[in-house]
Amino acid sequence: MIRVQRQDFDVGAELAALTRDNPGIGGLCAFVGLVRDLSGGERIQAMTLEHYPGMTERELARIEAEAAARWPLAASLIVHRYGRLDPGERIVLVATAAPHRQAAFESCQFLIDWLKTKAPFWKQEETADGARWVEARAEDDQAADRWQDPRPEAAE
Repeated sequence: MIRVQRQDFDVGAELAALTRDNPGIGGLCAFVGLVRDLSGGERIQAMTLEHYPGMTERELARIEAEAAARWPLAASLIVHRYGRLDPGERIVLVATAAPHRQAAFESCQFLIDWLKTKAPFWKQEETADGARWVEARAEDDQAADRWQDPRPEAAE
């Protein structure tokens, strides 16, 4: 399930809904991303996230489908916010549920790594010196690169 929304979300309620009526789930893994108050040593007053409606949801669905193809998932959830957010506010929830914990752990980490580099969101930070767009980080690309599909046919 994928949702891109302006409003906040309740992590507990989201996880309860994801696992409700599914006794085959043996492991649930969740990641919640928050707005930090510092970036590059500067205090952040707020962050604004922008996206292209329709395109964003399609790309998130593609990423979620890739996770489902790689791991035996019972359920997955991506909730990503947009708009102006203050430090401490939730940005994203990624959750995966599987019969066994390893698949839940790995798929959750895969999803957040790929979302960070492949999902079409643009972030602008507000500081005392003005607003600036957040640039891609090499560390995020390296994290996503480790999930490249090792199957020979995927490279063709």
